[in-house]
Amino acid sequence: MIQRLSADKIKNAAESKKIVILLGARQVGKTTLLKSLFESDSLLWLNGDELDVQNIFETLSAERFMAYLGSKKIVVIDEAQRISNIGIRLKVLADSLPNIQIFATGSSSFDLANNINEPLTGRKRELQLFPLSFSELVNHSDLLTEKRMIPHRLVFGSYPEVVTSQGQEIEILKELSQSYLYKDILTFEKIRRSDKLVKLLQALAWQIGSQVSYNELAQACSMDAKTVEHYITILEQAFIVFRLGSFSRNLRNELKNSRKVYFYDNGIRNAIIANFSTIENRGDAGALWENYLVSERVKKISYSGRFANSWFWRTKEQQEIDYIEESNGKLCTYEFKWSDAYAKKTRCPLTFSRSYPDASFSVISPQNVEDFLL
Repeated sequence: MIQRLSADKIKNAAESKKIVILLGARQVGKTTLLKSLFESDSLLWLNGDELDVQNIFETLSAERFMAYLGSKKIVVIDEAQRISNIGIRLKVLADSLPNIQIFATGSSSFDLANNINEPLTGRKRELQLFPLSFSELVNHSDLLTEKRMIPHRLVFGSYPEVVTSQGQEIEILKELSQSYLYKDILTFEKIRRSDKLVKLLQALAWQIGSQVSYNELAQACSMDAKTVEHYITILEQAFIVFRLGSFSRNLRNELKNSRKVYFYDNGIRNAIIANFSTIENRGDAGALWENYLVSERVKKISYSGRFANSWFWRTKEQQEIDYIEESNGKLCTYEFKWSDAYAKKTRCPLTFSRSYPDASFSVISPQNVEDFLL
């Protein structure tokens, strides 16, 4: 089994006796991770997808719940976003059963996280689980092996089942993208026109690494711009995509309100456009490399527990930097190049270096990727 970087954080959070909320897309390994951390005979497992479990919480009382628990001291409510008023329900359990450790997992933050915050203020710890990270895979094998696997990861991504089922990647990704991707979105938002959602995802998939315009996306998908923005927010809350804003402080010609949209996993992106061609035969290799690095950096920051702000930078004259990060008052900038030959020729734009002389600049290629991701 591939060891997850979140394991120790989950154990430490449990020791605090607070409710532990584990968020992440379906199939990233939340269930597998929790089951590996605790003895099964001390664990009550409730699946929020099941109707009878939902009914338990409709008429919840501490006495009735104690009957379900028996001698068990840990309860896991899996896919808790499927249970109505889950924040209030968890508060009742936490207040009534202080000696029971409660875990709740969710594959969509729009219901579980947003409706949970007020009832559980001061009572919870919230963690996020992603598809397998570069660091986790290096720890499982070694750095050289995982660097050799990067061309494969750029096409098929890093979902646990994809990584551990070589030769079956396409079938697994098809199932993930067709069966699981829209499950919570269509249920909670009551989106009937899923064809438009698919069109939007396809449009976003073609634009990774590029600025996105809500108006242009609206025209392409036969929607209005506000609906496009709303759908992208929902896709973020379901951990499918995330946005990166533009950096602007000193210059008039810096783009101030632009954004890029990235996918948390390259394999899901490629499944949406039905393209699993090898990286050597693709015209979007540079975009896939950028998406991979930015998403992996998100994982690295989250698992490290540190705080950082992230942006891209571009001017009206099309000068650009792929990724900027600010942490502890230090500004670090990065350009991503899939080709080592291009990496050697790349320099920081003079306009940026003159305006932000204290910022560092690095070029990340497959040759030195560990400097950015480990």
